Amino acid sequence: MKTLFEKIYDREIQADIIHHDAICCAFRDISPKAPTHILIIPRKPIPRIGDASTADQEILGHLLLTAGKIARELGIDQTGFRTVINHGPHGGETVPHLHVHLLGGRQLTWPPG
Repeated sequence: MKTLFEKIYDREIQADIIHHDAICCAFRDISPKAPTHILIIPRKPIPRIGDASTADQEILGHLLLTAGKIARELGIDQTGFRTVINHGPHGGETVPHLHVHLLGGRQLTWPPG
């Protein structure tokens, strides 16, 4: 059974997709926590970062490089942005499919909530 994110990647569910390639897809979060809130998901359904293996190294690197590329394209690279990967319920994970949050467009506080 496909995850929600696999269905978005395969365009079975509509999303505001801003990037799509053979390894990952990026789209605007439907419940943004910052003016810019993008989710970057791998095509391969890795449940969470703690389940990734060394075989996933290329995918993980591609996700982060894509986050930087999108930040530049959206103009948030100069003022700053944050990337977040949640793991498990205490980490804030709500969809069991690894994804990178790209947040920016305002001053972000530390520590996060």
